[in-house]
Order: sequence, then C-alpha cells, then structure tokens
Amino acid sequence: MNKQFNPDLEKQLVANINEAEWIELTKEMVAIGQPNSTNPLDPDIPAGEEEAIALFVAGKLESMGFVVNKYCSQTKRPNVVGLLKGEGGGPSLMINDHLDTYPAVETERWDKCDGNPFKATQHGDWIYGRGTSDTRANLAASLLAVKSVIDSGVKLKGDLVCCYTVDEEKDGLHGSIFITKEMGITTDYSITVEPTAWGKEQDDWGLNLSVANSGHCLISVTLRGIKSHIWRPDTGKNAITMASEVIPEINRMAFKHIPSEFPGHTPPCACVVRIAGGLPGEMQFTPDACELSLAVVGMLPGMSLDGIIEDIVSVVTEVTGGVQGEDFDISQIPGSLFVEGTEPVPFDEEPNRSLREAYQKILGCEPIPNRKNAFNDTIRFREAGINAVTFGPGEDGWAPINECISVKKSVAAMKIIALAIPNILGTSA
Repeated sequence: MNKQFNPDLEKQLVANINEAEWIELTKEMVAIGQPNSTNPLDPDIPAGEEEAIALFVAGKLESMGFVVNKYCSQTKRPNVVGLLKGEGGGPSLMINDHLDTYPAVETERWDKCDGNPFKATQHGDWIYGRGTSDTRANLAASLLAVKSVIDSGVKLKGDLVCCYTVDEEKDGLHGSIFITKEMGITTDYSITVEPTAWGKEQDDWGLNLSVANSGHCLISVTLRGIKSHIWRPDTGKNAITMASEVIPEINRMAFKHIPSEFPGHTPPCACVVRIAGGLPGEMQFTPDACELSLAVVGMLPGMSLDGIIEDIVSVVTEVTGGVQGEDFDISQIPGSLFVEGTEPVPFDEEPNRSLREAYQKILGCEPIPNRKNAFNDTIRFREAGINAVTFGPGEDGWAPINECISVKKSVAAMKIIALAIPNILGTSA
C-alpha cells in the first residue's frame, strides 16, 4: 500500500491522544456560540452566526503555530483557515469540519441533557448534546489529532491546512463554496472529519470511510383544487385531500438513475417535510391550494434537477389526472441549492491509502468504503478537484433529539487521523 509508518513516531502520535482532553474540549465547544450557530436547511429561515465558535477555533490553531486567516462572505460568519507550511517536497492536505450545527427545536425533549441541548452530558460511553455527532465533537477530534502531530515534533514535507467553515448545514454557499470558488483555496487531499461511524454494540462497531457523497435538493409541489363551502364539499375539490392521495405515491416513487458501485444506504427517494394548505379566517371553506415541500435525497451522479422534476410530474399526473401548469406546479424551492452526488475517490489513492493503513494499525481491520448519504463540505471540495473523503467518529444517523457520540470511537478516530496526516504529507529526517 503506502510507505511504512515510522514505529517511534507512530507510538508518539498514539500516546499524544488524550481521552479526557477530548471530552473536556467537546463539552466546552458544544456550548460555545449556541444557539446562534444553529443553521437550518430551510431557505426561508435566516442562517446562523458562527462567529463565537470560529474565534475560539482560530485561537486553538494559532496556539499550535498555524498562520490563521478568516474569510467572510457575510458578517459574523468567518470561515477559519489555518496554514502550517511544510518543508517542501510533499503534497498538501486539508483537515475540514464545519462551525454551524442544525437547530434543536424541541429542547424539552432532550432528557439526556436535562432539557438543554447545548449542555453536553456524558452517560457511559456516550456524550449527548446538539453538535456532538454533527459536529462539534468531530471538530474537537480533528483539532486534537492535528495537535498530536504537532506535539510529536515531526517535520512535515507538505502543507497542512485546517479549514473550518460556516454554512455547511445550508449546503456551503457562504462556506466551502466561497472558500474554493471565491478565495481559491484548494489542496491536493482533504479529510472532512464528519460522522461515518456505525454500530452501538460493545464489540460490533466501526467507522466507514466515505469515498463519495449522495446529493439532494428541495422541491415544491403545489396542488390546485376548487374552493367550496364546508357544508357543500361536493361542489369543490379539496386540495389537501388531493395532497393526501399524492403523498403515498411520492413516498413510494423511484427516481430514474444510473446505478453506482457505491449506491449509498438511502436510494434516490423523496420525503415530505412540510405541508401548507388552508387560509386563516377560511375554516368555513375547503382549500383550493396545498403546497408540499419535498426533500429529494440519496441522489447519485448523473441525476439532474430537470430529470427529478420530470419524475415527480409523472407521479402527480398519474394520481390527479391533472396537467402541469394548470392543476399543479412543481419547481425547486427558491433559495435552495441543487447538490449533485459525487464520484468516488479510488480506494487505493490518497487520502484513502493512509487512512486505511492507520485504521488497520488501530482497529486491526479494513474500514468499509461507502457513499455518505448526507451533504457535507466534502462535496464542494470534490467539485474543486480535490481528492476529498469523509471520516469521523460521529454517528451516521443524525438524531433529531438526544444526539450523541461515542467516546471510544472518537479516541480511535483521533489516533487514525493523527497517524494518517504525516503519512500523507511525508516527513523529513
């Protein structure tokens, strides 16, 4: 596979990983800047402000010797980019994670955190709190893996870049897209330290190596009926009733796509995330319009917005007998982005080679390659031509309530990443 690890360096890198230090940093970072840093995918809800956590992370990087710059596309939303110059002769590597989290709306249901999602709380091997799995605790893991490398005193040939972005939860417009397209920041390789872990049993768990990502988009379906008085529903056509007939078929529909070697755990499908129908003050009338908001997920390379809309039009036409433009309208939700699925990074290329070697060293087996279902900045770095992959200790399940992360998986991930960094960048004697 790749060049051999230096045994003495390997021992030092592993010894530098401190579980208690990671737990303390995770608990601190889960609370910093929250709830201001929460950032919903909903395009009609304002984005978060990640400034507080960004400044904290920038300070951590500066204390490790990085030259740090902050790049803003919007006020109070700085992307943090730290550069540690190598001695020359090696490739460049980016360690990436994001600074925003998704919201915690029903705070009273977070019983593992005493009703406070931003109070990280440990129960056995698990730390609970919003941003533990996605992705404050992964961010902490990335910082401490990098710190392990620096504390070892190893001389790196290639440049090490730590890039921590805003706006990831809204598909990266002011974060990874801005960083790559507007600021022109790229590297040869990138590891996004985001959730790829699986399994909660004592002896049955691991961390996938996500070599590709699925895409997604948000679609609006507006159904039109005929308004009538509630005493005479037979004279009208209730748009909400129409929606109730359409939704089961949308849930069952299959999208046209080209099969992939890494298809993802979720096949291309649609799920309804909002329903809007009826007007205030008109409870005595049946609604003549109902809007469904759909999330189309699990998209594979080659799937297009036009093709997705065409598939949905076909289903709605069959159910309602209506005509697009007259009886219903289907379009992309304004303000949302269309995110394409990515082609996989070959398993025998960097950074996969070094991650695989390190995984074998720490866990004694090969990581499982897969396609990550969700969006993360890996997609934008792939679009910029970087060999970008995702590997991290968070749970690849995105719990809406009582989000959590495993201590043992996080410690393993830190050791693996710490071992992989100098192997990718090369070292000087």
